[in-house]
Amino acid sequence: MSSTTSSESNHKMASGSNEESSHLLESSVRAEIYGSQPAEQQNLLNKMVHTTGIESKTFPQYVAALSATGGAFAAGTLLGWTSPAQNRLTGGEYGFPVSNAAFSWIGSAMTLGAAFICIPIGFLINMIGRKLTMLLLVLPFTLGWALLIWAQNVEMMYAARFILGISGGAFCVTAPMYTGEIAQKDIRGTLGSFFQLMITAGILFIYAIGAGLDVFAMSLVCGVIPLIFGAIFVSKSKNESAVKSIQWLRGKDYNYNPELEELKATEEQIKQNSVSVGTALLRPVTLKALAISLGLMFFQQLCGINAVIFYSTDIFKDAETGIDENLSTIVVGVMQVIATFVSVMVVDKLGRRLLLLASAIVMALSTVAMGVYFYMKDNDNASVANLGWLPVSALCVFIIMFSIGFGPVPWLMMGELFASDIKGVAGSIAGTSNWVLAFIVTKTFVNMKEALGSGQTFWLFAGITLLGAVFVFLFVPETKGKSLNEIQKLLEGNSNSTPIVVNNSNNSSNDNGNVN
Repeated sequence: MSSTTSSESNHKMASGSNEESSHLLESSVRAEIYGSQPAEQQNLLNKMVHTTGIESKTFPQYVAALSATGGAFAAGTLLGWTSPAQNRLTGGEYGFPVSNAAFSWIGSAMTLGAAFICIPIGFLINMIGRKLTMLLLVLPFTLGWALLIWAQNVEMMYAARFILGISGGAFCVTAPMYTGEIAQKDIRGTLGSFFQLMITAGILFIYAIGAGLDVFAMSLVCGVIPLIFGAIFVSKSKNESAVKSIQWLRGKDYNYNPELEELKATEEQIKQNSVSVGTALLRPVTLKALAISLGLMFFQQLCGINAVIFYSTDIFKDAETGIDENLSTIVVGVMQVIATFVSVMVVDKLGRRLLLLASAIVMALSTVAMGVYFYMKDNDNASVANLGWLPVSALCVFIIMFSIGFGPVPWLMMGELFASDIKGVAGSIAGTSNWVLAFIVTKTFVNMKEALGSGQTFWLFAGITLLGAVFVFLFVPETKGKSLNEIQKLLEGNSNSTPIVVNNSNNSSNDNGNVN
């Protein structure tokens, strides 16, 4: 690893911790100071590894990540809304007829909106930055909920859910990138998993309020949440200059001068080496990262999670457990939150691969068990009279293991695998594939049950999930504890990373901020 520090400060570097520079300078501030392109600045900052003689503070990074993923909480309410709303809307609560077929489109319209926005949002991210993009998403969130709250017909609900899907899908691309980039590498997994944790918290929230509120009141509460997120996020970011942003995230003793000097020194080199989006996408390392990310998204959806979440009430009902349907969905939501929280705690200790492998194998066994129960039930209802516990237990284990591995990790790794100059576009492609697959699964689940049978449908999910375990074992690299630059080297087949190193010890720079 090369260094730009003087020999007299080397002994201070030895005791320091390596941490990664990230998306700390917003595009508008960078342009004002240096006049360079946002993508170029971001590319440089993500290549730089800073060695500091002062321990970087992590608490502000946790606060920033939580505030950013507040939008994920709002997206979670959007995902969970269908479960408590289904029977009430089809029962005529809104005063106009909603058939089961129409409701399936109401539920699926959200995934179509999410798929529609993912690629455009990648370009917007690079143009105006992560934070401003997330703030702008409050507008379609609010519009969508307003249309849903005061819907006069089914068509308004279709439009509302599509618009809400635009906001939810955009957050699924933007928030993991933002949280992954503001974090130093030893806590990046934890902060990156906050996104899925807040999604599951939002789902649990809508399940809980849905047990006591009608659809109008429930939707009204959900419509207020994006406004609260916007207010909190604006408050946190208010009057935050580039320098203040770095110092707030890393600590007031963090010396930013060497970083800025290094930025100016290499700006021309980055401009000369800049390439088009098409060229960047066709780089072998980008294609490899894209294949891994697309594979993870494929197996995340084809394990059947959205079918389980969207139709969890029906699964409990079909199993004839006698458990109230509202209580059953709340139980599912609680398990999701607890399991995802466990994942947040261990992802930087156990690593991504182990969580993915354990998640896939146990989920496959769980769906096999659910398949056995429903196959027996379809052929001889009396044969499962005393087995009502089996599908419920299998469902619970499935939810827990998904929330530990295949729930949070694919989104986390999406923010880790791509080089910064292509991350917005490549991440958007991965996000689009995820939501298209989500649409296919949620829209065709009932049709598959009717065509194949309930048991055979769950066995199909189990087989695909086992293939997912094989995919992880053969192709997914371990990114735990690696900087974004080191991950790029790993994907290139070169584990010997030589990133730019800047000393952040206060004694290593002169009065003008130049490196000694």
